[in-house]
Amino acid sequence: MCGVTVRTVQYYDTRGILTPSALTEGGRRLYDEEDVRKCRIICFLRELDLPIDAIRQLLSEEDPGSVISILLDQQEQVLREEIEGRRQKLERLEDLRRGLRGLGRFSIESIGDIAHIVENRNKLKKLHRNLLIFGLPVNVLQWVTILLWIFKGVWWPFALWAVIAVPYGVWISRYYFRNTAYICPQCHTVFKPTFRQAFFARHTPKTRKLTCVKCGHHGFCVETWGGE
Repeated sequence: MCGVTVRTVQYYDTRGILTPSALTEGGRRLYDEEDVRKCRIICFLRELDLPIDAIRQLLSEEDPGSVISILLDQQEQVLREEIEGRRQKLERLEDLRRGLRGLGRFSIESIGDIAHIVENRNKLKKLHRNLLIFGLPVNVLQWVTILLWIFKGVWWPFALWAVIAVPYGVWISRYYFRNTAYICPQCHTVFKPTFRQAFFARHTPKTRKLTCVKCGHHGFCVETWGGE
């Protein structure tokens, strides 16, 4: 009648939330219409993943309206945390799938490389955001001084900008490479190149052509977070 097995009904009895109205001489449980109604309520609450202990508390209350809101709020929080956890797992799965598609050659160690990149992705994004914040004012000043030179014939602001921009560029580059590392696609070592090697290396938005400090492989290595 309630769509549950006999074993489930017996379990509810042992947990004290659905006690039978009577027992036969042979010890079989007997349930009346009120028990059926109560069982349907229990099944509904269990579909919401409400714990047995919480259901027992609710059914034993003289004024269930005083606790139902609290119990539902608690269960809502639990379910939202589970949803968030599963969403994060789904994102990691998608990250792994995207990473595997970008590999020329797959090995078990490749999964470790992708995991390292995913775990440190937010730190690397923050680093890139900081570079954008630091670099944007300098770029704006560059174009302002160039336009002044072209349209007004005033060249000295550009010369002053160049004097400031060169050491500033070196500083921001050192800051960048101090907080990045690279993964060798050959031996999967995470290493830090020298500043000179990294600064002059050919690169894409996510890779840089470097020489691995462990195996000596020379090729495009994947960028990852490498700060303290």
